[in-house]
Amino acid sequence: MKRPRTCAVIVNSDVAAVKNVEPLVDLLEVRIDLIGAGWREVAAKLTKPWIACNRRKEEGGGWRGGEVDRVKELLSALELKPVIVDLELATENLAAIVPQVKKQAKCLLSYHDFEGTPPLGELVGIVWRQMKAGADICKVVTTATKFEDNLTALQLIADFRQARVVSFAMGPLGSVSRVLCPLVGGDFTYASIETGKESAAGQITVWDLRKLYEVLKR
Repeated sequence: MKRPRTCAVIVNSDVAAVKNVEPLVDLLEVRIDLIGAGWREVAAKLTKPWIACNRRKEEGGGWRGGEVDRVKELLSALELKPVIVDLELATENLAAIVPQVKKQAKCLLSYHDFEGTPPLGELVGIVWRQMKAGADICKVVTTATKFEDNLTALQLIADFRQARVVSFAMGPLGSVSRVLCPLVGGDFTYASIETGKESAAGQITVWDLRKLYEVLKR
């Protein structure tokens, strides 16, 4: 079984909680939009590779300023040396922004659907658009309204074996795809640092995810 890679999502300035899980994960995601003004202090204390993300509100983020300021704040993270920068595929002026990111970090292009899970063919088209736009990592996150949506999300990974893809479904019905994503070839999966601090519906804690993977290894 492929060793599953996990990314813990940081949603506040509780550095002690971050340090508690840091040894257990491969990556950390700094959610600029959720942490707020103190995000730089949090990022500066990290010892593991991290992802810079400033999610726009249209895709579930907490950023309340304008789009130009959102992107400017995200790009300012490059000074602190993230290994990955997450940009939404729907970001304006993407063609000008991606090359700026790729000079200093890997570029993850993301897509989120909070209503449901589109047909597989539509999701395949989204990944091709991400790759054409210069993505080093393609992230496609949908919402599970039925169990079969897990299979659609995981099949997307199987259809792009030669690419770095993260694909799973949100919500209680999507938990299976969150767990299996890195086991079927996905680049990594996301986990919350604590119960009640999830950045998206259906997110599992680092601790529970670790226990699950330990059981699956037996």
